[in-house]
Amino acid sequence: MFSHVMLGASDLEKSRHFYDAVLGALGIAPGVANKNRYFYRSPSGAFGITTPINGQPASFGNGSTTGFAARSPEQVDAAHAAGVAAGGTTCEDPPGWRGEPGAGGLYLAYLRDPAGNKLCLAHRPPKAG
Repeated sequence: MFSHVMLGASDLEKSRHFYDAVLGALGIAPGVANKNRYFYRSPSGAFGITTPINGQPASFGNGSTTGFAARSPEQVDAAHAAGVAAGGTTCEDPPGWRGEPGAGGLYLAYLRDPAGNKLCLAHRPPKAG
C-alpha cells in the first residue's frame, strides 16, 4: 500500500546515527544521503528522514506511530537497545508480548527517535497450522 514513509528530523545527523543503529539491527543498510535527507531501502519499501523543506522546525505527530517489522523477538530487543544507545527514548511498556503468542499476539517495543517521533518495533509470529 505504501511506497515510503518520511519523518522530520531536527538534527539530521543525530537522527541518521539513531536510524543507522535501529534499522541496522533489523538488517537494513545505513541511510544514503540525498541533499537534506537520508533514505533507507528494503525490498518492501523505503524509509526516509529529512529536515523540513519549509524551513520550520521538525515536529512529531501526536497519535502517530511508525512501525518496523522484525524477524524475531530477539531482533526487536536488539533494535530497541540500539535505539536507546543511539539517543532514543523508550516509551510505553518494556519490550514484550502483547496478546497471546501464536494466537495473534505480537512482540513489540516502543521508542522515540531524537526528534520525538514514535516508533514501534514489531515481530508478528507466523500463524500456526
